[in-house]
Amino acid sequence: MTEKNFHQFGGASRYVLDDELAKIVNVSMALEMPLLLKGEPGTGKTMLAHAIAESLEMPLLILNVKSSMKLVEALYHYDTLTRLNDSRFGDSSRDVSNISEYIRMGKIGQAFVADRRVVLLIDEIDKADTDFQDDMLDVLDQMQFDVMEIDRTVKARYRPVVIITSNAKKDLSDPFLGRCNFHHIAFPDEEMMRRIIAVHFPDLSDDLAQAAINAFYRLRQVEGVEKKPATRELLNWIRALRADPDFRAEALSSGALPYLGVLFKKSSDLERAMAQDGA
Repeated sequence: MTEKNFHQFGGASRYVLDDELAKIVNVSMALEMPLLLKGEPGTGKTMLAHAIAESLEMPLLILNVKSSMKLVEALYHYDTLTRLNDSRFGDSSRDVSNISEYIRMGKIGQAFVADRRVVLLIDEIDKADTDFQDDMLDVLDQMQFDVMEIDRTVKARYRPVVIITSNAKKDLSDPFLGRCNFHHIAFPDEEMMRRIIAVHFPDLSDDLAQAAINAFYRLRQVEGVEKKPATRELLNWIRALRADPDFRAEALSSGALPYLGVLFKKSSDLERAMAQDGA
């Protein structure tokens, strides 16, 4: 079931990480344990799974967790409606007496039946209730689940690389935490942000890069902001600045910052930022 031989993860073409994060990724793969990532939005938790898949040349499957989701939805779906329509109208090539033809694998199920090892991203697990979290890890521990409608057990052909993200909006249970490796991704400091910007904009002038970083971190300190701009917003802001033929880097030091709506997505936050910087 397990592919023991895999390359070490050390980053990807557009993902900058520190040595500690690379080590915990590789340790988690070696121990075959899920890696739980926490950190504020915009710290690269979700993109890490994309980077692992790119670097190790594995398919990526993404389970976007919703508050109302039941575990069975992540495992499989029995399409009763299509089966009913096929039986009523008789215009399908499927055998309506064969229920297995109407079983569709969910994201975890797809990871289990894949013909090669995959990266399975379980995004924003803190949206789910405790039962979902704990039952999901039972399935991932056992690497199998039952399809009740056809009395069949689906066993994983290969153990996926499991990345789980949480925005820490809800506490996770102690049993859940005990069955994962854990890493908190801190928001990038200015040095790390320079490296990230260099990956995305290799031809960006040092003056513009430094001015944008200075303004960005200053704006993140504005009092009362509900949703601070994250790395994605900074990169988009730089794109907006570069797209303006009349923009000059020195304008970022003048106090009247352009395109603040790219950084702040809530009206109240935008108003506070404009008031502080005099935009």
